[in-house]
Amino acid sequence: MGPDKKVVLVTGVSRDLGRRFARCLAADPRIARVIGVDAVPPRDDIGDVMFVRADIRNPVIAKVIAKEDVDTVVHMSVIATPGSAGGRGTMKELNVIGTMQLLAACQKSENIEHLVVKSTSTVYGASSRDPAMFTEEMQPRRAPSSGYGLDVAEIEGYVRGFARRRPDVRVTTLRLANVLGPHVTSPITSYFRLPVVPTVLGFDPRLQFVHESDLMRVLAHCVHTEVPGTFNVAGDGVMLLSQAVRRLRKPAVPLVRPAVGGVASVLKSARMGDFSPEQLGFLTFGRGIDTSRMRAELGFEPTYTTEEAFADFASSTGPAAGPVERAIERAVDGLVSSLPDPATDPADTGVGRG
Repeated sequence: MGPDKKVVLVTGVSRDLGRRFARCLAADPRIARVIGVDAVPPRDDIGDVMFVRADIRNPVIAKVIAKEDVDTVVHMSVIATPGSAGGRGTMKELNVIGTMQLLAACQKSENIEHLVVKSTSTVYGASSRDPAMFTEEMQPRRAPSSGYGLDVAEIEGYVRGFARRRPDVRVTTLRLANVLGPHVTSPITSYFRLPVVPTVLGFDPRLQFVHESDLMRVLAHCVHTEVPGTFNVAGDGVMLLSQAVRRLRKPAVPLVRPAVGGVASVLKSARMGDFSPEQLGFLTFGRGIDTSRMRAELGFEPTYTTEEAFADFASSTGPAAGPVERAIERAVDGLVSSLPDPATDPADTGVGRG
């Protein structure tokens, strides 16, 4: 092994995308070693990745970085759904406290040269006042006040603070559009896998996607590219939600926004989806991110366009199951019948409530 080869630590390897990325990186001849870290072991084979069972909320992560002579850290353990973390409180601890401890460990290390953070375009929020396309310098028009969006905003703030304290470390933050692919499980894939797709009446949001293979490619590109900064990442082009639902060949049920929130509660109780306020906002107003800097400065070009990423995901979704579909339709019908008629209730505009 040459002295110039990197030693990379990847967080979040118990989840599929983190495990797959760590395994791909370990097969790269330019990499000396890959250390995968998580609080629980991965369920599937991780190849040549050296797994260390460690909770990044614990200061012990600093010992792992020092002992293994890590020079590059790829932080992939930010969680989008409370259900997968064991509740909102645990989710916030894993996301925010875990990131703080990881950054503290990086700050103590004399070997760290590069930090790559997998962030999300959710940090821009979603509202009726948003620009057509967010550039990296723009702030959300309505700052997130809870949930995943707030976690990501706090995480990015801590990452910027670390970059100021350690100007010798290259810090690359990737604000990714929703990641799609046959193997991805996330709030947006759970939504699209529903047998009946609830939509917000009167809104047809714009969507952008990143294919799961392009996520692997852009993370590996960042590991090997000495370009710091914050970059929006999405496949070329945009789709409307109505186009996406048609290509899934599933029935859409347009509802006033309070009813969509009600359906979300039913689905969450049935463990068929994990809707959050930011996801409901996204499915109402959508979001567009400008990827000019990704191409011009980072030097990365996704293989899949937004439409191609969605098409590959859609090919992996099966037909709606009859009994489940009927159960959801009954839930939708019950919620709709319990709501006031917007035509007779001037207080209910169907907008801005969830």
